[in-house]
Amino acid sequence: MTDQTHGIAGGLTNYGDRDFSIYLRRSFAQSMGYSLDMLKRPVVGIAYTPSGFNNCHRHFPELLEAVKRGVLAAGGLPLEFPTISLGEVFLSPTSLRYRNLMSMDTEEMIRAQPIDSVVLMGGCDKTVPAQLMGAVSADRPTIQLIGGPMMTGRHRGERLGACTDCRRFWAQYRAGKIDREEIEVVEGRLATTAGTCAVMGTASTMACLAEALGMTLPGTAAIPAVHADRLRAAEATGMQAVRLIGSDITPKRIVTQAAVENAMRVLLALGGSTNAIIHLAAIAGRAGLEIDLHRFNQLSDETPVLVDLKPTGQHYMEDFHAAGAMGAVLRELRPLLELDVLTVTGQTLRERLDAPHDGWVDRSAIASREQPLEPVGGLVALFGSLAPRGAILKRSAADKTLFEKECRAVVFTSLADLAERIDDPDLDVTADDALVLQNAGPHSASGMPEAGYLPIPKKLAAQGVKDMLRISDARMSGTAFGTIVLHVTPDAASGGPLALVRNGDRIRLSVKERRIDLLVEDAELARRRQELGRPVEPPARGYGRLYARHVLDADDGCDFDFLRSEALSGPTATKTTV
Repeated sequence: MTDQTHGIAGGLTNYGDRDFSIYLRRSFAQSMGYSLDMLKRPVVGIAYTPSGFNNCHRHFPELLEAVKRGVLAAGGLPLEFPTISLGEVFLSPTSLRYRNLMSMDTEEMIRAQPIDSVVLMGGCDKTVPAQLMGAVSADRPTIQLIGGPMMTGRHRGERLGACTDCRRFWAQYRAGKIDREEIEVVEGRLATTAGTCAVMGTASTMACLAEALGMTLPGTAAIPAVHADRLRAAEATGMQAVRLIGSDITPKRIVTQAAVENAMRVLLALGGSTNAIIHLAAIAGRAGLEIDLHRFNQLSDETPVLVDLKPTGQHYMEDFHAAGAMGAVLRELRPLLELDVLTVTGQTLRERLDAPHDGWVDRSAIASREQPLEPVGGLVALFGSLAPRGAILKRSAADKTLFEKECRAVVFTSLADLAERIDDPDLDVTADDALVLQNAGPHSASGMPEAGYLPIPKKLAAQGVKDMLRISDARMSGTAFGTIVLHVTPDAASGGPLALVRNGDRIRLSVKERRIDLLVEDAELARRRQELGRPVEPPARGYGRLYARHVLDADDGCDFDFLRSEALSGPTATKTTV
């Protein structure tokens, strides 16, 4: 029998007889119509994630064919395999709850199947971080292929793109400025092509960070889903996957401390999604790295906002692609980046940036470092008595007049309480107050949904109020905007200070000092703590029980404790902090 140990002869099913295992596997593989010559080729496994519940991936069948074309042209055998697919708006209570499950699925299928290298096909918000988390843990030669963003639609002469414009029109509808008939027309014009949201939301942010980390081919993060270049990128990705076979270019060599810090700088320059902090922490944790939010603030003070995309600017992802995309951003940030990091091409970032390129950049969409849109980064971490281990504010999407403020708390104890009372005309609230949502963090039954974008109470919206301070342990869609403090850690469900806030309490926000404080005496807080109820019992069985018992806090990426690198969780843990 053959001594082949790669391709379909790798990772054999154990029958106690290796030759029998190869014989049986080849027999079954031939039943799918493969020739013996084809079965001698090395195998590129393609983690394939289309789903009837994932509109972002509806073009993946065509994209898959392009990947396969590239693999075959380079001498490999492409074999796709399905994994969990996370369609953002089709999952209850929230897609983040299932990100770790998808990462486990991805990791174990990479490990279990006879795969020499891997192409990860992802796009929708949590799919890319889930795939990268699983790939780092499996640590087999891997390359990420991004699905790409939607193109924009039109409404009465105005460009529309999911989902910043979704929220803008919904706010107008809530305020009574447009009627039911128009909002229904808008509903059909917001998302009109395949692909992820057309703005710098979580999906596009994670696509850009995957490229910044070095896990995608250069220049592929922002190509629109329906553009012919997206198919060419897929073909090239398949070819590169074959080149990776037998190499030591694996995710743990790429996702290093320096690469993660580069990705954080890119996030800050993009004014990207706050969700990316959680996902980067989770990806880093699989490589034995930790993200230090104090260091994140140092980077934010040094890194300007360069990209003028919604929700913080005016442009869309298709404009970003045409303007120069990630190549232009990385060249502007070059003096701030660690250049000797390895990428999936085998080149360093320095070699990529030294290569000849079209130097034209559309400065209306991508500013220069000398003339940035903002002199400091788009996100900032806050600490203080309300958030001892941190909270996140997307300052590039916030109202600067609210950055230094002391205000009264109007508290909602749960998502149900919020839904029941937010539009009550008798709600005691003014635009100078802070809306506070409790029990929406990772340890709550809701699993940290994107509920941090608390709606402006209807009676205030009708008066023209468009923003006010909002605070929670929840997340916010990367497509949203406003003066919104998120990811308060520890969360309320695990007994953090947020659980102790009551109506009428005073809260002080100081972005300048990086602080958010609950102005209540220690003795009163101690009394309130004694009155807290017992933690909610976890589900009796299944994945819900696993999640409840093992999910970590937001500052650790909401990963499961047993999935992080042994360098962080083992008995002799040695942490590397970014």
